[in-house]
Amino acid sequence: MLVTDIRYVNTTFEREPLVKPFGFKGGFLSDLWQTVVLLESSSGRSSIGLGTQSVLWSDSAVFATHSEAGGNALMFAVLEFAAQAACGRSFRTPLELLDGLFEEAREYAVRITERPDLRATFVLNALVALDHAAWLLCARDNGLGSFDEMIPEAYREPLLHRHDIVASVPAAGFSSTREDLLALADAGYFIIKVKLGHPGGPEEMLARDKRRIEEIHDVFGDRETAHTESGRIPYYLDINGRYDSISQLWELVEHADAVGVLDQIILVEEPFPEGYEADVSDLPVRIAADESAHTDADARRLIDMGYGAIALKPIAKTVSMTLKIAAEAHARGIPCFCADLTVNPILVEWNKCFAARLEPLPGLNVGLLETNGHQNYLDWDRMMGYNPAAGASWTEVKAGAFHLDSDFFAESGGLFESSSHYLNLVRPRHRSDAGR
Repeated sequence: MLVTDIRYVNTTFEREPLVKPFGFKGGFLSDLWQTVVLLESSSGRSSIGLGTQSVLWSDSAVFATHSEAGGNALMFAVLEFAAQAACGRSFRTPLELLDGLFEEAREYAVRITERPDLRATFVLNALVALDHAAWLLCARDNGLGSFDEMIPEAYREPLLHRHDIVASVPAAGFSSTREDLLALADAGYFIIKVKLGHPGGPEEMLARDKRRIEEIHDVFGDRETAHTESGRIPYYLDINGRYDSISQLWELVEHADAVGVLDQIILVEEPFPEGYEADVSDLPVRIAADESAHTDADARRLIDMGYGAIALKPIAKTVSMTLKIAAEAHARGIPCFCADLTVNPILVEWNKCFAARLEPLPGLNVGLLETNGHQNYLDWDRMMGYNPAAGASWTEVKAGAFHLDSDFFAESGGLFESSSHYLNLVRPRHRSDAGR
C-alpha cells in the first residue's frame, strides 16, 4: 500500500431530530448528531466520512451528568481534536492511523469529560467519521475501487461469505406500543430486537422487562418465517448493561422459559455494566457482547468468559477496530453480526457491507443487520435523499429484509460515491494549505 499523508482536514455536524424520545439504557434520546469529516492528501485526492454520535450508548455516565447537547458537544470536541492531530500524519492503512491517534484522543476525552473511567467506546464513537474518511482516502490514493479490495488481506477471512438476503432488524424501544409492534409484524419483519433494562430500580426494572418479553411474544409468538431453522420468529434482547448481577439475568431467563419464550431468544446482548465480570457459559441462551467489546483484547476476555457472539459496529467503533474484533472472534469460532446505533442511511450501507459478508448466526439462514433509523428519525426520507445510492434496490426493505444482488457487491453499497449534501457541509470555502 502507498503512503497516504493528510494535509487538510475539516469537520462539522448536523443535528437530526427523532420522531419521539428513543429509550434505552434507562435514558432517552431526542436527537442525534451526524458528524462529517473531510480529509485531503498531498495527492490532491479527498474523501468524506460520516458518523452518528450516541453519548447514551457509548458512555451513559457522561450522558447522565450533562445535558444532551452538552454530552454531544464533548464527543464532537474529541473528533475535532483527533482530526487536527491527524493533519500532517502519514499512514499505509487506516489501522495505523487509529493506533497512532486513539490514546491521544482518549487522554483528551478524559480531560474534558473529567472522567478517568471514561469508556473506550465514547472515544471510538467520536472517531468513526475520521476513520471512515481515512479508509476511503487510502483506497483512492491506492486506486482501489471496492470494499473487498479496500480490506487488508490479513483481515478478509471473516468476511468471505456472500448473503443475498440480510434481515433488517428493527428495535422495540421502551416507548414502542403494541400498535407499533403489530405494524412491524404486519410489515414482515422476522427478527425483533427488544430493548430491556427499563428505567427504575432493580426490582421494578426486572418486573417491567418480564412484562415486555411477554408483550413481544404475544404479538410475534405464533408467526412463522422461512429464514430460521425453527420456522419461528427469533427475539434479540438488548439489556444495554443494566443488570448488576448474573442472578438478575438468570431470573429473566427462567421467566422466559416459564412463559414459553426461551426457545425463541436468539441473543441476549450486553447484560452487565462495565466492570462486572461473570462467566455466562452455563446460561441456556447465547450471550452477546456489544459496547463492552471495545477492542480485540476485550473480545478475547469476553469469549473466555463464555460470551457466544460479538456485535460488530463499524458505524460506532470504527472500521479499523471492527476488523480487529472480527478477526479475533473468527479465530475463536465465535459468530458476529451487525448492530445499529440509529445511524443515517449512508452508515447503514457501511454496516450492510459487513453484514452481507459474515457467516449467519446459528439458527438463521440469512445475514443479520439491526437498523432502526427509519423508525426513529423525523426526516428519514429526506436523509435517504442524501445517500448517493438512494433508490437502489439494496437500500429498500422488502418483507423484513434487504435483498442484495450482484450490483450491491460490485458497487460496495455506494460507499465510494460522495454525498453532495454532506460534502457541501465541509467543502473548504476559504482555506490556506498552511492552515489545517
